[in-house]
Amino acid sequence: MDRKLNLNRAETFSFINPWIRYFLFFFSFLFWVFSLLIVAIGVYAKVQKATDTVRDTFLIDPAVILIVVGVVMFFITFCGCIGALRENIRLLKTFSFSLTLVFLTQLAIAILGFFYSDQTRDALGKFVKKAIVHYRDDLDLQNLMDYIQKEFKCCGWNNYTDWSWNVYFNCTHGNPSTERCAVPFSCCTPVPGEAVINTMCGFGVQTQKYLEATKSIYPVGCADRAVMWIESHLLLVGALALGLALPQIAGIVLSQILISQIQNEISSVL
Repeated sequence: MDRKLNLNRAETFSFINPWIRYFLFFFSFLFWVFSLLIVAIGVYAKVQKATDTVRDTFLIDPAVILIVVGVVMFFITFCGCIGALRENIRLLKTFSFSLTLVFLTQLAIAILGFFYSDQTRDALGKFVKKAIVHYRDDLDLQNLMDYIQKEFKCCGWNNYTDWSWNVYFNCTHGNPSTERCAVPFSCCTPVPGEAVINTMCGFGVQTQKYLEATKSIYPVGCADRAVMWIESHLLLVGALALGLALPQIAGIVLSQILISQIQNEISSVL
């Protein structure tokens, strides 16, 4: 009787913990759905501006960035979903390796950005310069720059005269543009009680001295403002970094545990 009971227990026993398996599945499925949403938003944004022919903005196009991030997330989370559901070791190893690679890449960028702050600032400056140059060529880029300048209360990268990089705002005497020597309205300080935004509030500002310009715009560059914002919101920055890292670490740990359990299960059968 005892021997029969032991045999029944051996038949029903499994090394694979169903809680870990299904938690990893739903965890991956949630981010898989999120990745589809990101890709859909990116594709929709790209289709809406299908007439855009500026190739130089491709790498800084917010729509393209969304599509790339979404596709990478889709591939990784798909491996996690199917790997956990089907107990497929190869897919789980692909999921774990990809997630580890992404995590280590983010960690390396953060460390290099901290220790090589000047080089990081220069690299970001090139990105922003390209965004300023193509400000009128890409609507998504324009909205992104306007949002950054409004939120950080800044203008340009180093200061407000950076807008001369743009052909429309260029302050040279030979520029026939009606916006010559101007800055976008997102640089302007809000006027109390103003119901309608004055989009011409930045006209002619580049010809003004710094102290005079402060009366109508935010003359400080976004580079300095970003540093000031990070220094004054270290707790928030830390929380965001932790919130980004924890799901990745959890996915790596859970997938490795499940891989080990599946291997033990296979070994017990052989």
